[in-house]
Amino acid sequence: MARTGRPREFERDAALQVALRLFWQHGYEATSLAQLREAMGISSASFYAAFGSKEALFDEVVRAYMASYGRVTEAVADDELPPREAIERILRASARMQTEPEHPTGCLMVLAGAAGSADHEGVRALLAERRSAVRRNVAACVRRAAETGELPADTDPPSMAATFTGFLWGVSVESRDGTPADCLDAAIDHLMQIWDAKAAAAA
Repeated sequence: MARTGRPREFERDAALQVALRLFWQHGYEATSLAQLREAMGISSASFYAAFGSKEALFDEVVRAYMASYGRVTEAVADDELPPREAIERILRASARMQTEPEHPTGCLMVLAGAAGSADHEGVRALLAERRSAVRRNVAACVRRAAETGELPADTDPPSMAATFTGFLWGVSVESRDGTPADCLDAAIDHLMQIWDAKAAAAA
């Protein structure tokens, strides 16, 4: 009886995880096709047959990241959570995830396409849209809080959201520089005082 190899999908998923870590560690532009193929253990022909192109592979990597590590930002999309709790939850969960030693530090959504040539504008646009989705959800939390009286009615949701997401994106640099999780957690304590001060003014 002829032996059958492992399912192609299993090999493909394993290769995708290898690519995810390479892009996460080195960024999109600095990760070469040769580096990807060698680390993934596949030929050039197999690479193009499985993924089509480097940019198409990166698109899959982003979706895989958002379905796993990137889920730390999902709380702000949950209308059932109190707004302040949702925002604090994504900040603390993201800081923990980005400083874990089991994978590259920082956030793929921030670090993978922070700079590069004009040829890779599509990659930067993809990452910017993912970040914008988080920013919109944070703004929606702020808006809900203002509508219910938890925050002053004249609170500006976009600018306040940028305060929190600006910190969130900065965590990538801090964690890549080696700032420990407990320090980031203490920084979040300070950041949430902005919310508490505005809430006190509303009260």
